[in-house]
Amino acid sequence: MVAIILSSASGQASAAIWRAAEAVAPALGVRLTMSPVRDGMEIERAVQDFAQQSNGGLVVQPDPVTNAHRKLIISLAVQHRLPAVYGYRYFVTEGGLISYGIDPADPYRQAASYVHRILMGEKPADMPVQQPTKFELVINLKTAKAIGITVPPMLLGRADEVIE
Repeated sequence: MVAIILSSASGQASAAIWRAAEAVAPALGVRLTMSPVRDGMEIERAVQDFAQQSNGGLVVQPDPVTNAHRKLIISLAVQHRLPAVYGYRYFVTEGGLISYGIDPADPYRQAASYVHRILMGEKPADMPVQQPTKFELVINLKTAKAIGITVPPMLLGRADEVIE
Protein backbone atom coordinates (compact mmCIF):
# COMPACT_ATOMS: atom_id res chain seq x y z
CA MET A 1 0.00 0.00 0.00
CA VAL A 2 1.19 3.47 -0.87
CA ALA A 3 -0.53 6.67 0.20
CA ILE A 4 0.19 9.63 -2.01
CA ILE A 5 -0.04 12.81 0.03
CA LEU A 6 -0.83 15.74 -2.20
CA SER A 7 -2.40 19.14 -1.92
CA SER A 8 -6.07 19.26 -2.83
CA ALA A 9 -5.38 22.82 -4.02
CA SER A 10 -2.82 21.75 -6.63
CA GLY A 11 -5.52 20.82 -9.14
CA GLN A 12 -4.10 19.63 -12.44
CA ALA A 13 -0.64 18.95 -11.03
CA SER A 14 -2.09 16.60 -8.40
CA ALA A 15 -4.29 14.93 -11.00
CA ALA A 16 -1.31 14.34 -13.28
CA ILE A 17 0.75 12.82 -10.48
CA TRP A 18 -2.14 10.58 -9.48
CA ARG A 19 -2.67 9.36 -13.08
CA ALA A 20 1.04 8.62 -13.46
CA ALA A 21 1.08 6.65 -10.19
CA GLU A 22 -2.07 4.75 -11.17
CA ALA A 23 -0.49 3.80 -14.49
CA VAL A 24 2.56 2.13 -12.93
CA ALA A 25 1.06 0.75 -9.71
CA PRO A 26 -0.29 -2.54 -11.16
CA ALA A 27 3.07 -3.44 -12.72
CA LEU A 28 4.73 -2.88 -9.34
CA GLY A 29 2.06 -4.77 -7.41
CA VAL A 30 1.19 -1.65 -5.43
CA ARG A 31 -2.23 -0.51 -4.23
CA LEU A 32 -2.61 3.24 -4.05
CA THR A 33 -4.51 5.54 -1.76
CA MET A 34 -4.91 9.20 -2.60
CA SER A 35 -4.65 11.51 0.42
CA PRO A 36 -5.54 15.04 -0.67
CA VAL A 37 -4.77 17.54 2.10
CA ARG A 38 -5.17 21.27 2.71
CA ASP A 39 -3.66 21.80 6.16
CA GLY A 40 -1.88 20.23 9.11
CA MET A 41 -5.03 18.71 10.59
CA GLU A 42 -5.85 16.90 7.34
CA ILE A 43 -2.25 15.72 7.01
CA GLU A 44 -2.31 14.33 10.54
CA ARG A 45 -5.63 12.57 9.96
CA ALA A 46 -4.52 11.13 6.60
CA VAL A 47 -1.24 9.73 7.94
CA GLN A 48 -2.82 8.33 11.12
CA ASP A 49 -5.62 6.66 9.14
CA PHE A 50 -3.16 5.20 6.64
CA ALA A 51 -0.85 3.97 9.40
CA GLN A 52 -3.60 1.63 10.62
CA GLN A 53 -2.86 -0.61 7.61
CA SER A 54 0.23 -2.78 7.47
CA ASN A 55 3.03 -2.78 4.92
CA GLY A 56 2.50 0.77 3.74
CA GLY A 57 4.58 3.73 2.73
CA LEU A 58 4.12 7.36 1.75
CA VAL A 59 4.93 9.35 -1.35
CA VAL A 60 4.78 13.06 -0.60
CA GLN A 61 4.11 15.34 -3.56
CA PRO A 62 6.24 18.47 -3.41
CA ASP A 63 3.92 21.47 -3.29
CA PRO A 64 3.35 24.52 -1.07
CA VAL A 65 1.11 22.65 1.40
CA THR A 66 3.44 19.69 1.96
CA ASN A 67 6.49 22.00 2.04
CA ALA A 68 4.86 24.20 4.70
CA HIS A 69 4.01 21.14 6.82
CA ARG A 70 7.12 19.09 6.13
CA LYS A 71 8.22 18.85 9.78
CA LEU A 72 4.78 17.48 10.68
CA ILE A 73 4.81 14.99 7.81
CA ILE A 74 8.33 13.80 8.65
CA SER A 75 7.54 13.39 12.35
CA LEU A 76 4.30 11.51 11.63
CA ALA A 77 6.06 9.18 9.18
CA VAL A 78 8.75 8.36 11.76
CA GLN A 79 6.24 8.07 14.62
CA HIS A 80 4.15 5.58 12.63
CA ARG A 81 7.23 3.86 11.18
CA LEU A 82 6.17 4.58 7.61
CA PRO A 83 8.84 4.74 4.94
CA ALA A 84 8.35 7.94 2.97
CA VAL A 85 9.72 9.32 -0.28
CA TYR A 86 9.94 13.07 -0.83
CA GLY A 87 10.67 15.26 -3.82
CA TYR A 88 13.29 17.52 -2.24
CA ARG A 89 16.51 16.78 -0.35
CA TYR A 90 15.69 19.21 2.48
CA PHE A 91 12.96 16.80 3.62
CA VAL A 92 15.70 14.20 4.16
CA THR A 93 18.18 16.57 5.78
CA GLU A 94 15.36 17.46 8.21
CA GLY A 95 14.76 13.79 9.10
CA GLY A 96 12.83 12.24 6.19
CA LEU A 97 13.86 8.86 4.80
CA ILE A 98 14.45 9.24 1.04
CA SER A 99 14.19 11.98 -1.54
CA TYR A 100 14.45 11.77 -5.27
CA GLY A 101 14.12 14.98 -7.21
CA ILE A 102 15.83 17.74 -9.07
CA ASP A 103 19.08 19.27 -7.97
CA PRO A 104 17.73 22.68 -6.87
CA ALA A 105 20.78 24.52 -8.22
CA ASP A 106 20.45 23.06 -11.73
CA PRO A 107 17.52 25.22 -12.94
CA TYR A 108 19.40 28.34 -11.80
CA ARG A 109 22.45 27.30 -13.81
CA GLN A 110 20.21 26.81 -16.84
CA ALA A 111 18.55 30.19 -16.24
CA ALA A 112 21.92 31.94 -16.22
CA SER A 113 22.69 30.71 -19.73
CA TYR A 114 19.27 31.92 -20.88
CA VAL A 115 19.88 35.37 -19.42
CA HIS A 116 23.19 35.50 -21.25
CA ARG A 117 21.56 34.50 -24.54
CA ILE A 118 18.84 37.13 -24.12
CA LEU A 119 21.42 39.82 -23.34
CA MET A 120 23.24 38.82 -26.52
CA GLY A 121 20.08 39.54 -28.51
CA GLU A 122 18.34 36.20 -28.80
CA LYS A 123 14.55 36.38 -28.61
CA PRO A 124 13.07 34.51 -25.63
CA ALA A 125 10.24 33.17 -27.83
CA ASP A 126 12.85 31.41 -29.99
CA MET A 127 14.47 29.64 -27.06
CA PRO A 128 13.37 26.09 -26.18
CA VAL A 129 11.81 25.24 -22.85
CA GLN A 130 14.20 23.13 -20.83
CA GLN A 131 13.42 20.43 -18.31
CA PRO A 132 15.63 19.66 -15.30
CA THR A 133 18.58 17.52 -16.28
CA LYS A 134 20.06 16.53 -12.94
CA PHE A 135 18.21 14.49 -10.35
CA GLU A 136 19.54 13.39 -6.98
CA LEU A 137 18.81 10.55 -4.59
CA VAL A 138 19.37 11.26 -0.88
CA ILE A 139 18.94 8.65 1.87
CA ASN A 140 18.87 9.17 5.63
CA LEU A 141 20.16 6.01 7.36
CA LYS A 142 19.43 7.40 10.83
CA THR A 143 15.75 7.61 9.88
CA ALA A 144 15.85 4.15 8.29
CA LYS A 145 17.12 2.74 11.58
CA ALA A 146 14.49 4.69 13.57
CA ILE A 147 11.63 3.18 11.54
CA GLY A 148 13.19 -0.28 11.49
CA ILE A 149 14.08 -0.78 7.84
CA THR A 150 17.27 -1.77 6.09
CA VAL A 151 18.10 0.12 2.93
CA PRO A 152 19.39 -2.30 0.26
CA PRO A 153 23.10 -1.87 -0.56
CA MET A 154 22.27 -1.45 -4.26
CA LEU A 155 20.11 1.58 -3.45
CA LEU A 156 22.77 3.02 -1.15
CA GLY A 157 25.30 2.62 -3.96
CA ARG A 158 23.14 4.70 -6.29
CA ALA A 159 22.56 7.49 -3.78
CA ASP A 160 24.12 10.88 -4.41
CA GLU A 161 24.24 11.44 -0.65
CA VAL A 162 23.80 9.16 2.35
CA ILE A 163 23.14 10.83 5.70
CA GLU A 164 24.34 8.70 8.62
